[in-house]
Amino acid sequence: MRHTSDESAAALPDASDLRVALVVARFNADVTSRLRDGALEALAVAGAAPDAVETVEAPGAFEVPFAARALAATGRFDAIVCLGCLIRGDTPHFDFIASAVTHGIEAAARETGVPMAFGVLTTNTLEQALERAAMDRTNKGWEAAAAAVEMARLVRRLAQKGDRS
Repeated sequence: MRHTSDESAAALPDASDLRVALVVARFNADVTSRLRDGALEALAVAGAAPDAVETVEAPGAFEVPFAARALAATGRFDAIVCLGCLIRGDTPHFDFIASAVTHGIEAAARETGVPMAFGVLTTNTLEQALERAAMDRTNKGWEAAAAAVEMARLVRRLAQKGDRS
């Protein structure tokens, strides 16, 4: 996946002065590794310095919100990208985990004030997951990283406006 054109860079907010963490679930690694690669490329195209991006692994999607909260609590990151993959099976387990992960990431962002982008796939099949982790601009890791950078910029802009009051 290569997005080095000016058009790709223009579509992304500037990340050159941001510190971003990625939390990547190891479960379904054939998919999550592609999401991670898409997110890392988006951050590079947006100008993030390699040493300003930290990637940590969580065992599975269920553990992603806890890891994201722990990273946010360090105060070192402007945004966190949460990446995982849940594939529906024959039991209700999928529904419980998908709900817990969604609510957990939202709660962690709300509690810490650090923007957290949701890049956790919830699909019916492995084929659907791989389509969403394609090695092109449709990669959901890329999209989550772009959203994280945009939200970090928004939080900064709002904080600066508050400083002027």
